[in-house]
Amino acid sequence: MKPIINKDSAESTKVQDGEHFEATMIHLASAVGASAIGANITTVPPGKAAFPLHHHYANEEHFYVLSGTGKVRIGEDVFDIRPGDYVYNAPGGPEHAHQMINTGQEDLVYLAISTKQLPEVVGYPDSQKTGVRIKPTFDDDARFLIEDSNKNTITYWDGEGGAEVIKVVKG
Repeated sequence: MKPIINKDSAESTKVQDGEHFEATMIHLASAVGASAIGANITTVPPGKAAFPLHHHYANEEHFYVLSGTGKVRIGEDVFDIRPGDYVYNAPGGPEHAHQMINTGQEDLVYLAISTKQLPEVVGYPDSQKTGVRIKPTFDDDARFLIEDSNKNTITYWDGEGGAEVIKVVKG
């Protein structure tokens, strides 16, 4: 595998859901064999966000705005972004939640770089859910989600049978 790729020959993935979310991601790091760091060029059309507000418990993310304008939500703060801006999101709880939103009239394009630790736990403060990603793909079986209202409704021991003592006889 060559250690270099041009964005024009890299594979891409389009994500879209309803009227709020849409983006195309050109996969760079995986195309050259990288496994610990992910990198893609994300293009978000006007009036859309690539993903819901979210935070990562294990992975950090970095964004470098290439073109377009918009806003980035980080925790409870909102910042304007434009070409040349660099945004860092540390792993952690809701105070590190982030979302890039295209509020301009042209595509918002940014380089996204992240660590790729799996499994990864991701919180979604706006929709009050938590996800666990177990594969580095966008397949339906790559993650599972739970509504936050269902957290801690059972204990570790609920549903388990009684412990049986097994006698090991050495011969």
